[in-house]
Formats: sequence, structure tokens, C-alpha cells
Amino acid sequence: MMNNYWTTDPEFMERFGHFAFDEAVNEPGQELEPVTRHMAILATLLGCQGIDAFREELPNALDAGVTPVMAKEVVYQAVDYLGIGRVLPFLNTTNEILTQRGVSLPLEGQATTTMENRLEKGAKAQADIFGPQMLEAWKASHINRWLAANCFGDYYTRTGLTLAQREMITFCFLAAQGGCEPQLTSHAKGNMNLGNDKAFLIRVVSQCLPYIGYPRSLNAVACVNKAAEG
Repeated sequence: MMNNYWTTDPEFMERFGHFAFDEAVNEPGQELEPVTRHMAILATLLGCQGIDAFREELPNALDAGVTPVMAKEVVYQAVDYLGIGRVLPFLNTTNEILTQRGVSLPLEGQATTTMENRLEKGAKAQADIFGPQMLEAWKASHINRWLAANCFGDYYTRTGLTLAQREMITFCFLAAQGGCEPQLTSHAKGNMNLGNDKAFLIRVVSQCLPYIGYPRSLNAVACVNKAAEG
């Protein structure tokens, strides 16, 4: 990744390359298995709008074992947390890279809901993550209904990623874009409810820090700590 900069910016790359691709990756106790690490980085680059870095990272992720379906699911789910205005360039780039690698598009469908049951199934997914009170939360407003039917019913119910993986990438979307600390704390707790414990989430933040910097990473750690106390 960033090979060209070793020629144009050697002093910078000596330090950044060491930190991002060696020190952070191999910090004792902060390692992640490769597929999880690369999924987290892809989601983080979506969240911070790092399209050029995403273009370089996606082939590395695919080489490390992230499947085309998994990569597409990360991009699709990002729309709920970033909006299509910010995600469309990443969808275009993902399609270009997959096509260049000989992957036939469209990929096999992953939807498990219909237009008739997406609300019910979405509310069930919310309840599985956040607790049984979410079964009725959609009734509070039309936006809550959209959240259940669209965000959770249309996307979280898809195959290709586990529910725990989906909560992990949501955590990354929120941490990377900043300004979403209430939602980040809530989803940190949702991660913990699914088995992505505090130590795991700190490892995720650590592996993504080179891509979003210290302020947002420290904010994310604070949200993890707050969620762990609740």
C-alpha cells in the first residue's frame, strides 16, 4: 500500500509505513486476525471518506481472505450510516476493482427479507442486538420505523456477514466519521451484547487508528469505556 510514496516522500514513509503497517499491526495484545482487520479498515475508510486509501486497501483485503461478498456487504451497509452521497464513490470503486480481478457482477443475492416482512425482521434484528424493548421501538416515529425496516430489515438481515461482524463494521463507520458519539456508545454496547467485548473493540480501534488519527480514535475508546460501564 502507498508504494509510490516511498520514492516521492521517503522520510514520511519511513515513519508512517513503520507505524501503520508494522507497529500498529503487530502491537502485542492488539492484533486482529487478517479478515477482521481488513474489514474494519475498509469500514473505517468508508467512514472517513478515504477513497484513495480504500482503492489501495481493497485488493489487500481480498488477498487476505475478505470475499467479494463480504466486501460488497461492507459497502452496502455503509449507506445506512453515511448516506448514498458519501458511499457511491466507494461502490463504484469496489465494482471496478472486482471486475478487474475477474469477478462476475452482480454477485449472488444475499437478501433474506421481502418488502412485506422487512419491518418485522428488522425489529427482530434490533432486539437481538439491543434487547427485547426494540421490538416496539419502531412505533415511536416514522424515522424509527425506517430504521427498523430499512437499516436493519434491508441490510442487517442479509447473509454474507454475521450479525457480530455487521455490528463491528457499524462501530467503525461511526468512529471514523466522528460527531456520532451517542450512536457510537450505543453500538459499542450492541457489539458487547453480541460477544465483541471491550478488549476486542479496543483492538479494532487500535488497528484503525492510522487511518483516522488520534482524536477520533481516543473518542472511540472513551465511548467503548462508557458502554462497558453501562
